[in-house]
Amino acid sequence: MESLTTRLKAANSLLAPYAIPNQGLLGRKHNEPEDETRFPFQRDRDRIIHTRSFRRLKGKTQVFVEGGGDHYRTRLTHTMEVAQISRDVARTLELNEDLTECIALAHDLGHPPFGHAGESALNEWMQACDMSFEHNEQSYRIVTLLEEHSSLAQGLNLNQEVLEGLLKHSTPHDSPTPKLPHAPSLEAQVVNIADEIAYTGHDCEDGLRAKLFSIDDLYQTSLAKRAHERTQERGTSLRGSIIHILVTDLYEATFSELSSQCINTIDDVYAAQTPLVNFSQPLRDELDQLREFLSEKMYFSQLVLERSREGQRVILNLCNSLKKNPSDKVKELQKRTQGSLEEAIKDYVAGMTDSYAIERSSK
Repeated sequence: MESLTTRLKAANSLLAPYAIPNQGLLGRKHNEPEDETRFPFQRDRDRIIHTRSFRRLKGKTQVFVEGGGDHYRTRLTHTMEVAQISRDVARTLELNEDLTECIALAHDLGHPPFGHAGESALNEWMQACDMSFEHNEQSYRIVTLLEEHSSLAQGLNLNQEVLEGLLKHSTPHDSPTPKLPHAPSLEAQVVNIADEIAYTGHDCEDGLRAKLFSIDDLYQTSLAKRAHERTQERGTSLRGSIIHILVTDLYEATFSELSSQCINTIDDVYAAQTPLVNFSQPLRDELDQLREFLSEKMYFSQLVLERSREGQRVILNLCNSLKKNPSDKVKELQKRTQGSLEEAIKDYVAGMTDSYAIERSSK
């Protein structure tokens, strides 16, 4: 078998000069021996998917609260779709696939139960305590503090490029945490876009399954209409056609942007003032139209809002109850993290699955 150094050199020869190399550049906070066979970001990926936080994503809401049906997306299935799209896009753009996959797999670890409604409720409760909750920050907290890999270091001791990707994660549904002095890596930008591509495609599919709108309603949007024409030609799914249209436009627009801004090195990427991985403006306009449709017909539909409100009540009741009478797990968390009681409650509740939160709130 070839040495790790030889394999790294061969793998790096496939990357564009503005990609993060497979050995990384920033290293880990705590130095540790390299693996005999796996590249650094492969090790990070493995650490992420073997966490309890990652496994619990299977019981967390994407849009539909658990129990609505076996075929609706959960946080876990959404995360897997984002990781798949991220890897495909990274390979075509000649970027670091392993790093991109790591950021994608970890980007939603911090989501609480009951989707964005749960996040809103938890933030409301924290603000009453003069603090706040944001799931990107919580994802970072999970991999740097709450999860454990070795007794020699806190958290998973991931490479700094992965951590920067989590801090810079941002889509129309998210807020980035501006703690870095430079722009995100292209790999992190790919995950931002892949997240948007994934939920646009699967939310159309889930909304149709839930009968929140008809296929004819959906075809009133130009992007869905174009996707339908492709499905007629190829006999494929509407979701797949939407993703294809988005991805192919992304490639053309991104290569054009890299060229026009003369991006030739990683330093050029870090110095860029605007996103480099993006859609063309005409496609972005179509995407905005489709998002407005989904907001009206799905995200703010009576069915979704009713279940979301119930989820918010569960979270607020849990937090208030645990503050009055902290459980042993909350006390243990507070002791281990050396933070406030409110922060320990937030960590505990945010880590719950939908069903466990409902179970705990009923006691």
